[in-house]
Amino acid sequence: MTGLPGEPPSIGVLGVRVHMVQMPEVLTHMEHWVQKRERAHLVVASGMHGVMEARRNPEFKEIVNSADLFVPDGISLVWIGRRRGYRLKRRVCGSDLMWEFLKLSERKGYRLFFYGDTEETLESLTDKLEISFPHLKIVGAISPPFRILTAEEESRDMETINQSGADVVWVGLGLPKQERWMYQHRDKVDAPVLVGVGAAFKFLSGQVRRAPPWVGNNGLEWMWRFIQEPRRVWRRVLVDGPKFAGQVILELSGLKKYS
Repeated sequence: MTGLPGEPPSIGVLGVRVHMVQMPEVLTHMEHWVQKRERAHLVVASGMHGVMEARRNPEFKEIVNSADLFVPDGISLVWIGRRRGYRLKRRVCGSDLMWEFLKLSERKGYRLFFYGDTEETLESLTDKLEISFPHLKIVGAISPPFRILTAEEESRDMETINQSGADVVWVGLGLPKQERWMYQHRDKVDAPVLVGVGAAFKFLSGQVRRAPPWVGNNGLEWMWRFIQEPRRVWRRVLVDGPKFAGQVILELSGLKKYS
């Protein structure tokens, strides 16, 4: 791979930096970082949910604004980007990003590590991927306990990840936990790329049914997720969604500035 252009363009959405990128550009950046192996680069894939979480929590806002890429995994961010003059065709869904990089990894031999979710999900995920990508190099997987880890557990996990020689660590702890984990461990992990992908492990393992592409591309995935997992997403649908829409209207109209 030859040289890579500089940092991709970005816009501010309610004070959160969102990069105006599409799938090919994200894959190109990730490959470049894998090949250079300079440091750990953080990739956040989120939409309205991530922006509103950052509005509520200044510490989380600092985390996502420090990411090397905040990709627009949400049609609302795509619409805002278009309104700002960027010709974005579609969102960069975290599950789709993971799938596309898996295809690249099988061809080029990149080493992948999965961190997060349950043992059952990880076993199902690796079984499915071994069928779809028989030559894929999965070098490890960890399902951490659903509590704060002890210092010994943290150290053991880091040692396992680093000894695996992973090129990319896919983190499926859910937002905002996964972004905090990546930020806190960016100087401890040897892998050059850390990607937070939320429920992608469940989707790709087949444990949770994904919305059809036309649903997400038309901005209706919130309805699909609400029907599938009402307890999990009710707040972002019924509370965050209307707040986000109102604040974005104020920002786009110039009536209010967010920093």
